[in-house]
Amino acid sequence: MIKHPVVAGQFYPASASQLKAMIKTLVDEEAEKREVVGLVSPHAGYVYSGPVAGAVISRIKFKDTFIILGPNHTGKGKPMSIMTEGVWQTPLGDVAIDSELGKRILANSSHLQQDNAAHQYEHSIEVQLPFLQYFRPDIRIVPITLACGNGAAYREIGKEIARSVRELGQEVVIMASSDMTHYESQASAQQKDQQAIDAMLRLDEDELLRRVKELDISMCGYAPTVCLISAAKELGATAAELVRYQTSGDITGDYSSVVGYAGIIITAVEIHPLVQLAKETVETYVKKGKVPSPPKELALEMKEKAGVFVSLHKLGGLRGCIGTFEPAAPNVAEEIINNAISAATRDPRFLPVVPEELAQLNYSVDVLTAPEPVKDESQLDPKKYGVIVEYGFRRGLLLPDLAGVDTVDHQIDICRQKAGIAPDEPIKLYRFKVNRYR
Repeated sequence: MIKHPVVAGQFYPASASQLKAMIKTLVDEEAEKREVVGLVSPHAGYVYSGPVAGAVISRIKFKDTFIILGPNHTGKGKPMSIMTEGVWQTPLGDVAIDSELGKRILANSSHLQQDNAAHQYEHSIEVQLPFLQYFRPDIRIVPITLACGNGAAYREIGKEIARSVRELGQEVVIMASSDMTHYESQASAQQKDQQAIDAMLRLDEDELLRRVKELDISMCGYAPTVCLISAAKELGATAAELVRYQTSGDITGDYSSVVGYAGIIITAVEIHPLVQLAKETVETYVKKGKVPSPPKELALEMKEKAGVFVSLHKLGGLRGCIGTFEPAAPNVAEEIINNAISAATRDPRFLPVVPEELAQLNYSVDVLTAPEPVKDESQLDPKKYGVIVEYGFRRGLLLPDLAGVDTVDHQIDICRQKAGIAPDEPIKLYRFKVNRYR
């Protein structure tokens, strides 16, 4: 069977050249790529959800096959359906179904049924494909749509998917296609979506189901997401990270009735000890008001002396960032503890973190090399080097490789503003590198 596109020219351009050009503006081809077990990506029109889909798909290392779970918006076909043969067409070309894996999943499943009708007019899987093709034209898929069912069935389908992947020894990425809250005010959507995202970041599918029901969260792809989490944990997933969240109101400027979009990656990589220390420090201090002691056995990276910045992010946005230009503590471990507490509670741009936020936070730790003086701007590179701008006793610092900071002039301007140094005041410049952990 050939599955023709149904929303080309509506949700995204029908012209291949225009589609590629649009996707190019939505993705970050230089983003650090992560090994992932799975991800959650939205499926609205690209003008609305494309920035979130592009951000999350830009962060993953691709595998040959993507198992894509989407909701059934049309009500057609079997309630839990899989296609195991055929080709899906988009303006960027054909995407073949991985028949071997699809048939293995079908054989192992007590819930899924072979059915093409459920997919014929459905868009939730289709809109993901051009993004995947942009990075990997020869990608293969296993498409699964889910309509009515119950939590037990969704969890079992996830386990059946994981079993099939293990039996064939394949490396795959599992994707849940879902938008978040639909057609509520910005404030209401963000509040509800935070609750659902919190459960997803905990990899707690039961809690996600409970919150969707009790809080009446109109997340259309909650069933695919439950399947994803169930499968991912069976395949060794240990952590999830929110890459980006926004609403349609952030695009249109109309916040009276919005749709929310979240991009989440799920990984099996253990958290780095430096990041774990920052996380544990913030959680201990926020919950108990206590400053934890450094680990008895310090990891190698914790033993040195260095300047350290700790950054907190929530729902894809900065939530706090405090650091030291040069070491102020005997070692990196104590530097992290001090700066993690400051980032959570003393960043003047934000209110202190409260316990209810902790599950929604992501952490990064930057360990700085010793600053070195430079003669002029030609020795700087905003992607490679951080910069310190100095005039008298005033100094401003900016870390390297920050989103939206693409030129040396912009980097220096921000540092001047931080330090209160006027544009016409002479400055000394220093550069440094960072080892970034997240």
